[in-house]
Amino acid sequence: MDKKLYITDENGVEKEMEILLTFEPDGSTKKYVLYYDPEVEDGDVFASIYDDEGHLFPIETQEEWDMVEEVLNAFNEDEEDEE
Repeated sequence: MDKKLYITDENGVEKEMEILLTFEPDGSTKKYVLYYDPEVEDGDVFASIYDDEGHLFPIETQEEWDMVEEVLNAFNEDEEDEE
C-alpha cells in the first residue's frame, strides 16, 4: 500500500502527506484515513473519509469525529506500548 496521498490546500498548492492509518469501522460503509504533513514536526493529524478511487471527503458529524479520535488514541497507545 502506498503510504502517501496528495491534497490541495486552500491556496491551490498540492502537498504530499503521509498516511498514518486507514480503517473501516464495523458495520460502516465509510472508510477513513488519518494522515499528516511529514514536513511539520509535531504537526496535526488530519482525518477524511475516502472512496475506492482515493477521493477525500470531509468528516461532518460529531459522532464520526469522536470515533476517529478514539481510533487515533488507541493507535497512539499501541505505538507507545511498542517503544
